[in-house]
Amino acid sequence: MTDGYPLRPLGEVIRLDIQRTPMMPATTYRLAGVLNAGQGLVAKGELDGGDTEYASMNVLRVDQVVMRKLTAWEGPITVVPAEFDGFVVSSEFPTFTLGPELVPDWMRHVCRSPRLWAEMKNRVSGTVQRRKRLNPEHLLQIKLPIPPREVQAGIVEILDAVDDQITALEAEVEAVVKVRTGLVGRSADTGQVPLGSLGVVSQGKGLPKEFQGKRTGEVSWYKIADMTGPGNEFGYTVADTRLTPSEVAEIGGVVVEAGAVTFPRVGAAVLTEKKRIVDTPGALDENHLVITPGKGTNSEYLLAVMESFALSSLVRPGAVPSLNMGLIRSTKVPWSWRENQSLGTALGALRAESRVLAAEAARLREVRAALLAGMLDRSIDIESAELEG
Repeated sequence: MTDGYPLRPLGEVIRLDIQRTPMMPATTYRLAGVLNAGQGLVAKGELDGGDTEYASMNVLRVDQVVMRKLTAWEGPITVVPAEFDGFVVSSEFPTFTLGPELVPDWMRHVCRSPRLWAEMKNRVSGTVQRRKRLNPEHLLQIKLPIPPREVQAGIVEILDAVDDQITALEAEVEAVVKVRTGLVGRSADTGQVPLGSLGVVSQGKGLPKEFQGKRTGEVSWYKIADMTGPGNEFGYTVADTRLTPSEVAEIGGVVVEAGAVTFPRVGAAVLTEKKRIVDTPGALDENHLVITPGKGTNSEYLLAVMESFALSSLVRPGAVPSLNMGLIRSTKVPWSWRENQSLGTALGALRAESRVLAAEAARLREVRAALLAGMLDRSIDIESAELEG
């Protein structure tokens, strides 16, 4: 292994550089937010300067680093792309200008490095976990290996190529999902039927706090957070909490069989429109509603039908988003018994294809993280990385 690049404080290569702009009534400002895990910026709409409590806000400039001080351990840091130049953020988002030694796109990749997030986490201050902050001076104290600019450019080329592959796979996943939902409701016999006629609608059971996160057995107890867990994006396969059958029985859990379709019952999760089929039997917590298919109802077709309409359309405006068993039982959905019988296999195959593509994208993200770490500590040199690519 070769020696790594010299560790240098970020304060030697970037500097705090905040441009404030006053909030003027009758003036429109474009608002931005910073995503976690170095995933970039998100546009949060426009606001009139007279409609905010802020007297002034920070202006974003292209190629600056911007971070969120609050919950900094989640990696809310990135480099401003050209399309966000001139957007504004609150004072919770300090900005930094890069010195001439740094390639902006290299710094963009570094912002997606778990190594940087760990260093940020180690320097947060405060007593309440969700209110802990990372001050700008503490970010500047973080030491990272800084390669020469020409090496940075080589790293960018390699990692961008991996990112292109990930983007292509994600686009394939989206295309397959659209094909799935586009197949349903096209038959001449399609009519509106209540969900309660297609199966048994039920609600999950609460998981006591002392059991949450335990792994004493092989029976999964799914929580809403498990919907985005590894391997669960296209169907429930494994939960973070796994108990023994006797523990599940002891606390009143009900094991849902494979083929049931489930979705969030309450809170902001309802608005995410996530629906999952249960691939591996397990218990579900009280924040789930479940439809167990009745006789003749194909699980894959039921899932596709559920994915074809928005649960959020059932929520009352202004209220905390919530659904209940009675509402779901009476909700009418487009249903074709002909398609139900003929499309199940095809829909299942498309869902399986989505899972394979998503798994490959996840694998490439791991490869990307390992490449970045290896090229920073020089356990991987640029030439060998290029050959492997």
